Amino acid sequence: MTIDWAHFTPFSALAGGALIGLAAALLILGLGRVMGAAGVVGAALEINGPEAQWRWSLIAGLVLSPLVARALWSVVEPAFAVHGLALAASGLLVGFGARLGSGCTSGHGVCGLARLSPRSFVATAIFMATAFATVFVVRHVVG
Repeated sequence: MTIDWAHFTPFSALAGGALIGLAAALLILGLGRVMGAAGVVGAALEINGPEAQWRWSLIAGLVLSPLVARALWSVVEPAFAVHGLALAASGLLVGFGARLGSGCTSGHGVCGLARLSPRSFVATAIFMATAFATVFVVRHVVG
């Protein structure tokens, strides 16, 4: 495995991680809610729910922030080496896994670990082990 040093951006990654952590902390301290993207989006579909406003605001921020970053800074265009159908299937599998695991990587990995949740520790370990295994199989067994 090699690192693409031309596109390696540790400072922007660190800044992005810090902003995610800050947003998660503000949400849990301000509203007592965990910032798990799958749960936020799933519950936002209840348009008239009492929490719809903050959920849609968070979703808008998730959509708009990359567009603002792209307008302000030079951003490398993402390149996908697979067909769009494979990306859609992958997204569906991730959504299924988030439901099966009672949360997504942001809910368990960011917020759950910060709260020292044993369930989130197990879920995050499984997410990571599955990601490692998938990368190994795709790079060394299949391709």
